Amino acid sequence: MKSLLFLFLVPLFLTTEMHTDMDKDTKWLTDFEKALKVAKKDHKNVLVYFTGSDWCPPCKMLKTDLFDSAEFKALSKDYVLLYVDMPRNRDLLSPEQREHNKDLLKKYNKKGVFPLLKIVNAKGNALDEYSGYSMNGEIRYHLDLLNRYK
Repeated sequence: MKSLLFLFLVPLFLTTEMHTDMDKDTKWLTDFEKALKVAKKDHKNVLVYFTGSDWCPPCKMLKTDLFDSAEFKALSKDYVLLYVDMPRNRDLLSPEQREHNKDLLKKYNKKGVFPLLKIVNAKGNALDEYSGYSMNGEIRYHLDLLNRYK
């Protein structure tokens, strides 16, 4: 019984840690309106990252392969970063944040594709996107997208 409980709790702690790491390492915002204000003030575009942090294997691999890379860390300075998580575990987000993220999903990710990188200007207009990840370590296409709009 204890081992069964352990098996259920370990993934929860790991996904919570991943979310925290995303916030610490690269200063991801979670509020769209705040991201637009910062983008306008700093004359930058917004990189919106749609993820399913606790259920999407390609999202987890993209975090390791792209977001932890030196190339991304250098390029991220040219963007306002917005983290939009759609976890299955409802306890990972407040009810308000879940609603906020659902609204963004309806507006910018109508097909519900994960992971999705979406470039949005300071007015909230979508400029471009790159969806999916093959989990083979190839991040060139993601970096090309980021280089185009920095």
